[in-house]
Amino acid sequence: MTARKLPIGIQDFACIRREGYIYVDKTLFVHRMVSEGKPYFLSRPRRFGKSLLVSTLKYYFEGKQELFEAIAGRERLAIADLEKEWKPYPVLHLDLTGTSYQSVESLDSRLASNLRVSEEHWGKDAAEDAPDARFFGLIRRACEQTKNAAVVLIDEYDKPLTDTLEKPKLHRAIRERLQGFYSVLKAADQWLRFVLLTGVTKFSKVSIFSTLNQLRDISEEPAFAGICGITESELAGNFGPEIEAFAEKKKKPSAEIRAEMRKRYNGYHFSKGESGGGENSTVSGGVYNPFSVLNTLVKQDFAYYWYQTGTPAFLVDLLKRNDFDLRQLSGGITVERQTLDDYRPEAPYPPSILYQSGYLTITGYNDKYDEYTLGFPNEEVKYGFLKSLLPGYAPRPRDIQGVFVKNFIKDLDRGDTEAFMNRLKGFFAGIPYELNDKTERHYQMLMYVVFTLMGEFTQAEMRSAAGRADLVVATDTAVYCFEFKLTGRGTAEEALKQIDGRGYLVPFSAAGRKLVKVGAVFDPVTRTLGEWVIE
Repeated sequence: MTARKLPIGIQDFACIRREGYIYVDKTLFVHRMVSEGKPYFLSRPRRFGKSLLVSTLKYYFEGKQELFEAIAGRERLAIADLEKEWKPYPVLHLDLTGTSYQSVESLDSRLASNLRVSEEHWGKDAAEDAPDARFFGLIRRACEQTKNAAVVLIDEYDKPLTDTLEKPKLHRAIRERLQGFYSVLKAADQWLRFVLLTGVTKFSKVSIFSTLNQLRDISEEPAFAGICGITESELAGNFGPEIEAFAEKKKKPSAEIRAEMRKRYNGYHFSKGESGGGENSTVSGGVYNPFSVLNTLVKQDFAYYWYQTGTPAFLVDLLKRNDFDLRQLSGGITVERQTLDDYRPEAPYPPSILYQSGYLTITGYNDKYDEYTLGFPNEEVKYGFLKSLLPGYAPRPRDIQGVFVKNFIKDLDRGDTEAFMNRLKGFFAGIPYELNDKTERHYQMLMYVVFTLMGEFTQAEMRSAAGRADLVVATDTAVYCFEFKLTGRGTAEEALKQIDGRGYLVPFSAAGRKLVKVGAVFDPVTRTLGEWVIE
């Protein structure tokens, strides 16, 4: 079979259709949007298909009917059976990616370059100088010259804001500049047919939208849950040959390949109805990260592709600065509805930023209390994110960072518990001297990250709730239960007794594997392990 073309990194709808790339048909969502309303906002994590959606809308509103019909051997798209008019509209497409915003001038330059493209078509009034005046003039002229209302599509509207989160003064200046620019969309409403802004952060708490309250936020509407990303049915319906080829290469059943993909890349939920199985949801079982799915099928190898594109450094700094208890991430974080939209650059709340950035997703909803549970969507995000945190909590040479977690697991696979404990002690002892003044919480978080990362290679779970062991690691032949005490708050023997007294290993007693108990003491003064007892 000739390999089919998968559009990794290709965000232009016309290129995908004309050159025969596989396109997951999202045009039913397009038709619904253009039929039901006019001004929209959509929030999704990075590399989730927002730019391709914007491009699809651009060609639709330009009346490029041929792109939606059968082309280059590809199937006719759903909207081709629904749209009868294919009326062209003037489209103003602004893309705020591709620039690092280090000054207000860099924002002005990016806005100017976007506006200049449209001004080549619709002209420019010499009196229009500031970006907002040029924007307003463009919308009006495009409408007057074509006798049709204009369409405005703004991709990654918040890139200048997320780039400057760590620079409060510059952030405020850019926010004020964008507030004036985006307010044009309300002032020019009479000349507009359709508006869509996409981004990562939510608009409802951003002051730049204080005068732009007519936007319909579809980010968490169940009906639009699958507008970006790949659903379970879309994966099966569009990529069957690639999955079969992958399975043949790995000499595994295709069902096993799909299960591994689900575990690694699925699990995103963008609404309470969708996460709870609501009747109005367009998906079931969550949404896959499209970037990781396409890379996996092209390279026929499992890896953490989305994570490898980079975790923003400000997220690591944010968690450390707020002394955020990372252990909450394992059991899920309960938040109120407004937390999902919370945007306070002066004092950002970590769960809000983690959710909006795609590192947490909606995993549950309590209708009685209108509360949401946030958690990691999948293994790629969980382990990739924790790996990115590790250098921030324990700066180590690069070679040690890359292999030491695997070495812990190798010790236990060999049944060498003593080597495991000595390696753990050496790890903490090797942390640079300048970190010795860190708080007890800092070392608790470090232990959480290290132990949780073991779960990438074996069944390991770091616990924090009362009545549960600190760490349980299950290999093919044994189950290890660890309980840690702080010096002055208990001995290694007392930790061992706690394992027995609270029955931590009872659930594993019928598994036929060797049960190993480890009680240990962590010294917050020396910042390393003291005594331990193995039974």
